[in-house]
Amino acid sequence: MKKGYIFYPLFLGIFFAIGMWLGNVVGGDGLGAEYIATTSSLKKRKLNRLIDLIDERYVDKVNTDSIVDVTVNEIMQNLDPHSVYIPSDEAEDIANSMRGDFVGIGIRFFVNEDSISVLRAIENGPSDRAGIKGGDKILYVDGKPLYGENKVSTDVLKGEKGSKVILGVLRPGDDEVINIPVIRGDVSLKSIDAAYMLAEDLGYIKINRFSETTEKEFLTAVNRLKRKGARRLALDLRDNPGGVLSAAVRIADEFLKENQLILFQKDRNNKRKDSYATDEGSYEDKEVYILINENSASASEVIAGALQDNDRGVILGRRSFGKGLVQQEIKLGDGSSVRLTIARYYTPTGRSIQRPYDDGNEAYFKEYIDRYQNGELENADNIEVNDSLKRVTPGGKIVYGGGGIIPDIFVPSPEGYVLQTLDYFGRTGFADQFVNRYLQGEGQYIRDIDKQTFLNDYQVPESLMREFINYAQLYNTSIKLPGYRDEIGLIIKSSMAEQLFSTQLKIMLLNEQDRMIEKLLELDKKAQQEDTRS
Repeated sequence: MKKGYIFYPLFLGIFFAIGMWLGNVVGGDGLGAEYIATTSSLKKRKLNRLIDLIDERYVDKVNTDSIVDVTVNEIMQNLDPHSVYIPSDEAEDIANSMRGDFVGIGIRFFVNEDSISVLRAIENGPSDRAGIKGGDKILYVDGKPLYGENKVSTDVLKGEKGSKVILGVLRPGDDEVINIPVIRGDVSLKSIDAAYMLAEDLGYIKINRFSETTEKEFLTAVNRLKRKGARRLALDLRDNPGGVLSAAVRIADEFLKENQLILFQKDRNNKRKDSYATDEGSYEDKEVYILINENSASASEVIAGALQDNDRGVILGRRSFGKGLVQQEIKLGDGSSVRLTIARYYTPTGRSIQRPYDDGNEAYFKEYIDRYQNGELENADNIEVNDSLKRVTPGGKIVYGGGGIIPDIFVPSPEGYVLQTLDYFGRTGFADQFVNRYLQGEGQYIRDIDKQTFLNDYQVPESLMREFINYAQLYNTSIKLPGYRDEIGLIIKSSMAEQLFSTQLKIMLLNEQDRMIEKLLELDKKAQQEDTRS
């Protein structure tokens, strides 16, 4: 494997952890804890008997709960790559992510030198309203230390809605801790990272995942862009691992006319369930561009496939991940649950875009990594297609199943493993902790710069770029100055923008040097010129 790809297994592990937790959710079909509990067999009773024997008679004390967890995990791993077990201690976070909100103080943080460092306060959340900022250190909660030998658990930050907590905060440059009261409340986990005008008539929306609140966020963003003059829309689904299936169906509905097929599902008995567009779409007659890449999966592919198969809009980017399975979460009665694959979904032309997994999970994930090595991300000619899975849309466009959505317009990834590495750093928040530490120390003055001055005048010092290169050495030893000054400076400045101002500002900065955005604007300009001539 090329040395430039050594970070991808780590990245994939993170991506698939998120993607599997955020697998598609469909309505109940009657299955649940009662079904599991009442369906028994000799082999199932044998497993229960073995666990009881170990619990009651084994010579050493054993945590049989952990044995059960391991056993369930092993069972799920032998099904398909996206059927997963959710332990009880992770269930709440998963449910929050699916629901799109939670009750808390509303911060993103990491542990830095035995204390909590705030990356940023979640916009309009309790901490944001109380004045907590990126770079703050939270040392005390209600007078109890969050650092040192006698520190309490960060669980003390949690609490009931409406309850008050006093945070002991140390600001960069200050010598004394200040007490800031925060009232715990609802915190929104935003699905939309950015929504702004990309060009005079072109609106842009970036969705990071699909939750129960995504449709509402999307409609709010669309209406705001319409008021600003958006007559065309770019929907950025790059690096979106999926989420709630119904949310993706409803958003696809916004672009399709009544009774156009969005997708259909088939269960183990080949029973078919169709999903059609309604007459309530808000963007049915306006031009739309869908941006995808190799990390666009699941619900993201539902939207791309539905629009492509209905000859609607332009799909731009690189071949998507290839997940065509539908999961349902089923509770196991002890707070844990399984997310079980219960159906396959198909695009309107009848394509299954699920990649094969008959050779096991390892081969399944390796096929994904192979895309980086076989040149597919840099040249569309390297995309392997299966003619037996070819379909034709109503408009005569040829499309393929068997492994993701192939875009209408291919846009290559950055050329070379160094630029691909830096692109990954920029998109994934790799630099966040590095930047946070800088904002607490030498760069604390930046916290007092207003947004416009930051955008127009602030330049990342070359000395900081060199420190970042040292920070990134674990992942790539070929990053050098001055050759990658622009890329490194953008990574650092965009991370600062998010921590000091907003995620949208980070996206706006990254988009200024994004080749897919450049291609989008080029296509859009050409399309408008052709419309004018006609």
